[in-house]
Amino acid sequence: MPTPTHDAGVTERTPVRDDAPADPRDDAPADPRDDAPDTDRDETYIERMDRNWNELLQELRVTQTGAQILTGFLLTVPFQSRFGDLDDHQRTTYLVLVVMAVVATILFIAPVSLHRLLFRRRLKPQLVDAGHWFARAGLVALALTLAGATMLLFDLVLSRTAGYVVGGGLLLVVAGAWLVLPHVIARRATADEDAGPD
Repeated sequence: MPTPTHDAGVTERTPVRDDAPADPRDDAPADPRDDAPDTDRDETYIERMDRNWNELLQELRVTQTGAQILTGFLLTVPFQSRFGDLDDHQRTTYLVLVVMAVVATILFIAPVSLHRLLFRRRLKPQLVDAGHWFARAGLVALALTLAGATMLLFDLVLSRTAGYVVGGGLLLVVAGAWLVLPHVIARRATADEDAGPD
């Protein structure tokens, strides 16, 4: 009986199982911007969502620290000796500031809570979108708290008019740096792209 021979130059292939688990990323929704001609990143839609989420977390670390420090400072004010000298207007302003600072802290921490509750449910795009809006709302609350705290400080040290002027001026600075400037940069970038290379 002849002995079966094997060709040394032929490599046997492992058969592919039909019931093998599929890659979860294969079912991910397509990003309409993936085919854009100006895309300079070689990444899938899910990889882009992971990158956006990591960038959002980096931003939240900065804002969370500032909001928590400001909240902690405001919570210690009633234990100062001069707190009893505040009039009704100043005490009301202080209480509003405490609430705004706590709200800002809650908004900045909310994406972390969402991520923990929705962990492993393949909802990263929804997490990125919700985290984006929580971060924007938290920045608004933080801006009002910063301006209000400075207003209260100038009210105590100088006068109420000085507090209003400085507080209003800081709101204008925040609006210019946090809102107007990004729109100006984006508009200039769009105009440069439309103009094309020289």
